Amino acid sequence: MSALPADNAAPEVEIKGLWTQFGSTVVHQDLNLKIKRGEIMSIVGGSGTGKTVLLRQMLGLEHPQRGSVHIFGENINEGDAGHLQQLRNHSGMLFQQGALYSALTVFDNVAQPMRELRTLPDDLVRDAVLLKLHMVGLGPEDAHKMPSALSGGMVKRVALARALALEPRLLFLDEPTAGLDPDLSESFVALILSLHRELGLTVVMVTHDLDTLFALSTRIAVLAEKHVIAIGTMREVIAIEHPFIKQFFLGERGKRALAAYDQRQDQNQIGE
Repeated sequence: MSALPADNAAPEVEIKGLWTQFGSTVVHQDLNLKIKRGEIMSIVGGSGTGKTVLLRQMLGLEHPQRGSVHIFGENINEGDAGHLQQLRNHSGMLFQQGALYSALTVFDNVAQPMRELRTLPDDLVRDAVLLKLHMVGLGPEDAHKMPSALSGGMVKRVALARALALEPRLLFLDEPTAGLDPDLSESFVALILSLHRELGLTVVMVTHDLDTLFALSTRIAVLAEKHVIAIGTMREVIAIEHPFIKQFFLGERGKRALAAYDQRQDQNQIGE
């Protein structure tokens, strides 16, 4: 689990009084959340609690009915489209299914955000793409493959390379290990941890996978009743009395994941 950043650091993300509504359905009501620089914040909640919607609002892809979303100290719902794009260029997003462009090669998928800037020479783009692929464990021989020829694990790695293309400060992960078998999931989690440390990223993750949650999270925010009902370290959150927390973290699946987490922690202490 990642180390906690300093409490006095300015938040990388700050959400105040956020309301989200679709028709007559209110999804978020007076939701508040602060995400510290350098941490891995995981967002969990039941179906319909608006976890992915919240990610999209942090990216400026959707706008709340009320409230504010500040990224790097700036309100992303104010200013023109050019300013919003500049803020987005400091963020990367890994979508649940990868969302690769099926008609583009691996190389062109990763190059796409760089080419949209229209300021980088082709040789710099080429070198940067190969570097990003190397960072996620892929080689030059993979660059000209089409998405249809990739395994599920490779799709995730290419999508992660694309999310890192512009060297973001803030990385969003939507169900990063969904669809992966346990071995691939474990190696992908290890990759995310390594990149988090090496690049100094702030990571915001939505996941329902408890093994991934426990392995990666600095803190966890629990969405229920239209707002954040609990936030803290894993141990702090599971100590809170609430029906969703009890069902999600302390059911049979949760107990197995918690036991595996404790075993890893014990092994790490022995290794030290």
